[in-house]
Amino acid sequence: MENSQQEEHFTCWTCKVKFTDLVMFRNHYRSEWHRYNIHVTVSGLPPITLEDFQRKEAIYRENIAEQTEDKQFCEVCRKKFGSQKQYKNHLASKAHKKNLEQKDETVVFSKKLTSTEDISSKNEEDMSNENEEEIETDSDVESLDSDEWLEDSKYQIYENNCLFCDQRSKSLMCNMRHMMKKHSFFIPDLEYCVDINGLLKYLEEKICTDLKCIWCNDSGRKMRSSEAVKMHMIDKGHCKMLFEGEAMLEYLSFYDYSSSYPDAENANPDEESPESPEVLDDEAYMMKLPSGKLIIHRALALYCKQNVPVGTAATIKNLKYWPHKRMIKDASFGTVEKKLEAARMTKRDIQKFQRIQAKYSTQLQVKQNKLQKHFRQQTNF
Repeated sequence: MENSQQEEHFTCWTCKVKFTDLVMFRNHYRSEWHRYNIHVTVSGLPPITLEDFQRKEAIYRENIAEQTEDKQFCEVCRKKFGSQKQYKNHLASKAHKKNLEQKDETVVFSKKLTSTEDISSKNEEDMSNENEEEIETDSDVESLDSDEWLEDSKYQIYENNCLFCDQRSKSLMCNMRHMMKKHSFFIPDLEYCVDINGLLKYLEEKICTDLKCIWCNDSGRKMRSSEAVKMHMIDKGHCKMLFEGEAMLEYLSFYDYSSSYPDAENANPDEESPESPEVLDDEAYMMKLPSGKLIIHRALALYCKQNVPVGTAATIKNLKYWPHKRMIKDASFGTVEKKLEAARMTKRDIQKFQRIQAKYSTQLQVKQNKLQKHFRQQTNF
């Protein structure tokens, strides 16, 4: 009996391995080698030995290490890539080349500024300290991400940019014409807008700096870049200003509605008229607006909404108007005989139409009877 217990062993038929210890046998079932052999046997392939499995595992880990080492980082676009192939494809893309050109332009511009400042600061120590600070700020600018590069180089140096695409116009009028034709954008109450250029700059800062849609404002979802905001406005048809309700208060500094007031024609533009406070008459329950209109209390709505009859002059005018119109109508129809003949023809046409309609209705009913598959007695009792 003792010899039989010593010779007892446990066999894994998947890996073709024998174990003398039950604990090792159970641990083997939890190992990666056993799991790998299960997948291999399911695929119809023979299992592999422990040495082959360890060799394949070492090769796999080396490949993963090489892939992690091959991860590239683009300094211009501030993006990471998982493989060398993705990094090469990014270098050949149009977006990378465009960002690279804009970065070169800003670097050249900053170098010109620093060179002029160095020449002017040779005899003054304070100016040299300021130039060193500006050089440090220029070096810090190079570490910005791609979106900030686009905003600094594109929206601060150039003017007359389209709010919704990369179009740059020669003048303000050309820019407005382009946005109206291409994006259907217009400025509301243009005749009262006193600072069109300032309004466009404010909208540009709102889109590119605050990353907000000019129609959604704070109600829309947050965007990550100015390109995403522009794409959202073009796709959703939001190339328009929200100029109603409380949103109008945001743009009041760019408008002047004083010319629309009734007293604006006789007023002197150089003279600043004192603002008269709004006076509310407690006895009459009404308030007069600067435009001349009256606002009446809702308690008097019953009396103010009455339909007042027209005056005597309007009544006399109506009495003269309707007979004259009747005479013109009678003259246009002709004599009485022609009217009777036209009435007979109309009656005859109507009767003919009714006969045709009844005929087709009967034919339709006969066809409908053929669709009935069971017998139904056509009686009412």
